[in-house]
Amino acid sequence: MSDLGDSFLAVFWQSRDVQTVVGVALVEDGRVLAAYRPGPDGGWEFPGGKVEPGETDEEAAVREIREELDLEIKVGASLGPGVEIYAAYRLYVYLATIVAGDPVLREHSELRWFAGAELEERDWLVPDRPFVRVLRSRL
Repeated sequence: MSDLGDSFLAVFWQSRDVQTVVGVALVEDGRVLAAYRPGPDGGWEFPGGKVEPGETDEEAAVREIREELDLEIKVGASLGPGVEIYAAYRLYVYLATIVAGDPVLREHSELRWFAGAELEERDWLVPDRPFVRVLRSRL
């Protein structure tokens, strides 16, 4: 490709806005809380959502879990590099612990606590699967 073509592609890829999405792996007593997203492409996922302008990943995780599950949490370490959901979205998953509250089902069809041995990747949404692998080894 010409230098002009290479320059165009570099500018195009740099100018793409990629929205950060945070997932939260709530861990308690060696188990992780998962939320089931219904639908034809449904499956288990780490609850969370999009980072709003001006928010850090941690602030977004706290807000999203408060909105979705009515929980107060403390966010911990990242479970690794981001994973593309679609071209415009990249998922990052963080460990967290519950500080206050009991999970309330609001946006998903089911909530479930999984022990490490129960984590089967095929039951999870595709973008969450790499994080399931990492988490399984930590539980």
